[in-house]
Amino acid sequence: MSETTSRPEAGAPLAQAVRADGSDPADFSTQIADQIESFLLAVTEIAKGDDPDSAVPYLLLEVSQLLLAGGRLGAYEDILPDERYEPDLGDEPDSDPLREGLAALLDPVDVYSEVFDPYEPRKAPVAHRLSDDLSGIVTELRHGLAHYRAGRVSEALWWWQFSYFTNWGPSASAALRALQSLVAHVRLDQPLTPLDGLDTDQELDGEDELAEEAGRVMRAEILGREAR
Repeated sequence: MSETTSRPEAGAPLAQAVRADGSDPADFSTQIADQIESFLLAVTEIAKGDDPDSAVPYLLLEVSQLLLAGGRLGAYEDILPDERYEPDLGDEPDSDPLREGLAALLDPVDVYSEVFDPYEPRKAPVAHRLSDDLSGIVTELRHGLAHYRAGRVSEALWWWQFSYFTNWGPSASAALRALQSLVAHVRLDQPLTPLDGLDTDQELDGEDELAEEAGRVMRAEILGREAR
């Protein structure tokens, strides 16, 4: 995060905060960090592609559990960082290998449609990729975890809370709905409907035939049988 990004004034150290309900902020930070680290480890393992048949159910479980941590961050009081500007983290891990692994693993069902903000009227669905969403979530969470491991607990929690509202929370919510839908289609034996060429590139002209083929591939891959 650059120094030009708007941040609140530095507050009292997190350890000195007292919550009205008597909960211990130190315990809260440890629990959130543990949930986030568990998610990062699990998604990294899934992206290796060693168990492709279980990838979607496992991702559904992991994203669901992550959103519990997000909900706790969202319901928690506003967290203030100790410093006015974010300390430099140096070079951060490249998320491209993770994104590419997920894209290959989820290829037939990677693209899905989502409404960005359900409270904005008459907004058309837009194309998302599960691989992009999940790798973006990992990048956001790793950023905060680096602060946490460096002992900057309030900085980590502020980052996780702020980015839950602005970035990884919306992405995780959208991904969860897509993953839940995929699992439901399989369990209920309901073929997937082709997305009519919907893609993040939005190059739709003349792609009807490609869209039909993509639909057949999706049905065959997810349902484990020939598309009708």
